[in-house]
Amino acid sequence: MAATLPAACGFHLQGRAPLPQSLREPYVQAADRQSDFVQSLRKAMLISGAHPSADKDKASVVVNIIKDEVVRRVLSVTATNQPSEYEVTYTVRFSVSAGDKELLAAQDVSSTRSYSFDERLLLAKEHEEAILRQAMAHDLAAVVMRQLSSL
Repeated sequence: MAATLPAACGFHLQGRAPLPQSLREPYVQAADRQSDFVQSLRKAMLISGAHPSADKDKASVVVNIIKDEVVRRVLSVTATNQPSEYEVTYTVRFSVSAGDKELLAAQDVSSTRSYSFDERLLLAKEHEEAILRQAMAHDLAAVVMRQLSSL
């Protein structure tokens, strides 16, 4: 009884958004199927019990990734005009459709992070930026999954 009580009130484990039955076989349509975001979204779908379809025609819904973009800009510079801090913004625009019916209109989600930069530690800072991109992609995939679970 104690094990079923949390489930009865709608509780679910963090990171796992249960998907409606109609979204159990989604197809993810993206220009870059290997981007950090698309990989994070597919992984989140698998964790949530979905079975992403390899064929668009056999899918129950199509999640269309319209834009998957990472932009880096200088946030601050030193007295010698060298970058000392960067800001990374990861933006995704997506829509969801089932056949000819649009279930979710195109919407943007984005995440922004900043990090300090020192050109003497170039490799370490490039690695730090890659880790930030992966973390932002994971966060954005979680936002999209919450949107999908509400359909």
